Formats: sequence, structure tokens, C-alpha cells
Amino acid sequence: KAPFSAGEKVENPSRENELLPKTAKLRSHLYFVDVNHQFLRAEERILLQQDSVVEDAKSLINALIQGPKSSLVPTLPEEARLLALHVTEDAVAYVDFDTAVREKHPGGVLTEFFSIFSIVNTLALNLEEVDQVKILIDGNEAKTLAGHIDIRFPFRPNVLMIK
Repeated sequence: KAPFSAGEKVENPSRENELLPKTAKLRSHLYFVDVNHQFLRAEERILLQQDSVVEDAKSLINALIQGPKSSLVPTLPEEARLLALHVTEDAVAYVDFDTAVREKHPGGVLTEFFSIFSIVNTLALNLEEVDQVKILIDGNEAKTLAGHIDIRFPFRPNVLMIK
């Protein structure tokens, strides 16, 4: 007979916990704009660790899109959707957003700068498998996110923007 049959109550709860898969947590820092619009600030989140770096990266980006849970300011439009994400062997994350990331963006050079580096810093500073981030829109390379900053090349994290 198997040690435990389906539906059978286990008398030793500590033994039961040993048999259940442990749900790993990923302590993460999402980067949003401070209330004075001068720096990026980290907001700590505990996310469920996924089966791969790509799935962890998707969780981070989707949490970034959902926005801060504190008084910090969102960096991406809430209407934006992540279409795809891929991490190459040379540690470049390709992050593909739908067109809402551009169309619903409030605009402005500084706002666009914060949006880009909230994505880049969130991925590269949380995942050791990511060194650079390339932003795509609707499956294509875009010249800019919102008209100001060239995004045709991958970005490295910028810790000088964080306070």
C-alpha cells in the first residue's frame, strides 16, 4: 500500500509538509518614480518564483504594469500589455509590449526615461541572467518609446537613477 492514499488524512502534519512541493518566493524590487518625479525608487515585492528566468521576468514586468502599491508613481500605462519576453544566452532580455505602451504613454523626455529604466532596472537588478534589456513594440523594433529616447539598442541598468 502507498504511504498515503488519495483523500486520506495524514496524522503527522510536519511529514505532510515534507511531501508537498515548497512554493519558492522571489524577493524583488520594482522600480517606480518617486512622488517628486526626480528618481526611481524601489518597491519591494514578494513574487512566486516561476519555473524559468523567462517566467520570472514576465512576472516582474506584469507587476510593473500593475503599478506601485505605495505612494510611488507608475512608470508604464496600466493599459500596456506584455506580448512576449525572451532571454538570450548572452543575457539580453527582449521585452515585447503592445502598442498601448506607446499610445497611452503620457510623453515627455523625463517620463520616457523613467519608463525605460524602470523596465531595465527591474529586470537586470533582480535577475542575474539578465544584463541588458531590449524593448520591442508589437513584435517590432521601435525607434522610440514615446518620441524622445532611442530604444533601438539594448540598455544596461542605471543605478544612478535610483534613490
